[in-house]
Amino acid sequence: MVVAVAARDWQPVVRALEGVLDADRVMRRKEELLVYECDGLTSYRQRPAVVTLPKTTEEVAAVVRFCHQQNIPFVTRGSGTGLSGGALPVEACVLIVTTCMQQILDVDYDNQQVVVQPGVINSWITQAVSGAGFYYAPDPSSQQACSIGGNVAENSGGVHCLKYGVTTNHVLGLKLVLPDGEVVTIGGAVPEMPGYDLTGILVGSEGTLGIVTEVTLRILKSPESVQVILADFTSVEAAGETVSDIIGAGIIPAGMEMMDNFSLNAVEDVVATNCYPRDAVAILLIEIDGAPAEVAASAEQIETLCYKNGARQLTHASDLPERLRLWKGRKAAFAAMGKLSPDYYVQDGVIPRTRLPEVLKEIEALGEKHGYRVANVFHAGDGNLHPLILYNNSIPGQLEAVEALGGDILKLCVRVGGSISGEHGIGADKRCYMSDMFSETDLETMQWVRGALNTKGLANPTKIFPTPKTCGESAHDVTGKFASLENF
Repeated sequence: MVVAVAARDWQPVVRALEGVLDADRVMRRKEELLVYECDGLTSYRQRPAVVTLPKTTEEVAAVVRFCHQQNIPFVTRGSGTGLSGGALPVEACVLIVTTCMQQILDVDYDNQQVVVQPGVINSWITQAVSGAGFYYAPDPSSQQACSIGGNVAENSGGVHCLKYGVTTNHVLGLKLVLPDGEVVTIGGAVPEMPGYDLTGILVGSEGTLGIVTEVTLRILKSPESVQVILADFTSVEAAGETVSDIIGAGIIPAGMEMMDNFSLNAVEDVVATNCYPRDAVAILLIEIDGAPAEVAASAEQIETLCYKNGARQLTHASDLPERLRLWKGRKAAFAAMGKLSPDYYVQDGVIPRTRLPEVLKEIEALGEKHGYRVANVFHAGDGNLHPLILYNNSIPGQLEAVEALGGDILKLCVRVGGSISGEHGIGADKRCYMSDMFSETDLETMQWVRGALNTKGLANPTKIFPTPKTCGESAHDVTGKFASLENF
């Protein structure tokens, strides 16, 4: 049950929450709430009624119990870097923000695992364990800012997911506050626990099944040798064929990324790596790691395959500064689009990598049909596309037009045997496309799981599943909903 803003007196709610947390960790003034009205999908905005900043599992549980008792919807938010509106507040909700939960609670090198709170930033884990020769593999491009709690919620990936897997492959256990406030522990200290795979259900559930307050993660030994190869091509088809040939040869790179001419020139304009040839139609960044002999042999095979498919030149980097220079542009690709356009809309779909050339051609054709430029930057090795559609949000109608183009791209991904999400989640952005990928029976089964844990539907309501409204309609329509909050 969701209570409308106008029907609730929020002052008692605020006082009750201040009794659970310090008063300075309960935000209710208009200017404070505005900070949290959206996540990385800034085209969707909704102001929460109240924002809370717990520091412990017990504080999270107390806030959730109160919301459960009072029938108040609540949404969990980490660093707010998500790109699907998963942390978008809903009307008349309490926003539970985990950014104060930033402790690395335990490091166990013998068993290659760490225990962290959800507000810990992704890159902090590698920084904390690198001195002992370890690292944390999942590395979203936003890893300097995104939090582990958000990574768990969206099942985030990154450059190294081709060889090492996405977040779910590195989560051993979770401490979870259920939507009624009960605290439970899921999983454990070993990868395969007996019984149902509840950890697998919770990773990627986008805060609809509870709030993660501790995460046990697997860390890996740093590889002995690493080499990055930059290959440039005169056609996207040739680059796509090379991706398939490398995997077909039995080589599994740590990462294999592709950028088109549009995106690589934007990157060079902004970060000036001086690595990417501006006249290349497409480039591949291929990272291989392992024992020195294995890396050398794989590099030789990759070089042969690249040249066979028409690569013009290859650049090799083995020392860390040069490797980082090659990767710098790829990591900055999304931000670089700001130089080309005041706004961009990024999608996240997955296709079989053998279909890369034809799908990229079709995306180009869709862009021309709708009248918008599309830059392609993506995880080529596992077919996870991130088309960036450039537009101007100040021009009426453009946002709706690029959303329609993004929807056509997602439908194309499903049509060729892929998925509507690889790592950004469904959130508020892609919920209406779930029925393009799943049958009514599939969706009903998912709702059963959700209903078993989220019995009142208060935990992150309206996300993931289709609603009677079209995509984006309810998220965009926020005018005049906050009159009763103006005196906070």
